[in-house]
Amino acid sequence: MFKKIILSTLACLTLVQCNTLKSDCEALAEREAQIAQEQAGDYYIGRRYYIPYTRFWGYLRKPGQSWRTAQLVMMDEQDCRQPDRGIEIPLPNPVFGTDHNVEYIIRGKYTGEKAYEPNTNQALPIFRLAGYEVRDKDPGFLFVPSEEYTEKYVSIRPQTMPTPEQCAGCQ
Repeated sequence: MFKKIILSTLACLTLVQCNTLKSDCEALAEREAQIAQEQAGDYYIGRRYYIPYTRFWGYLRKPGQSWRTAQLVMMDEQDCRQPDRGIEIPLPNPVFGTDHNVEYIIRGKYTGEKAYEPNTNQALPIFRLAGYEVRDKDPGFLFVPSEEYTEKYVSIRPQTMPTPEQCAGCQ
């Protein structure tokens, strides 16, 4: 009896997981088609990704390229202050990251250097910001629709995107 319950539970979980994967894959295919229509140019698409006490800014990708290619970056503000930059002194009620998940058109260039982000133990590429404009204040999911954001750690990464082979397996 116990064996039947376990097998039934596993079968249900597999179906649920495949249904989630299938809906994620459909949404990804739709978004990839939209991304393919983006105008080429000397700019980046940036998505703010905020986690308290971290120093990275968010993810950047080139126009027309999938979010699979996105890199988590540290911003060099030598030429331009980053979006949502606040005063970093202890205030009674400091507010940071109010632009979490906002999508930007970002101008600038990678410096070729990396910076250590101690709270996530990562060496991240440095991007020298030259300018930005808001592209979309509510762009939806970043890598997959079923992703779950948490402020506790870097939970959303390009690697969470299902591969084309995984998507084909749940058709």
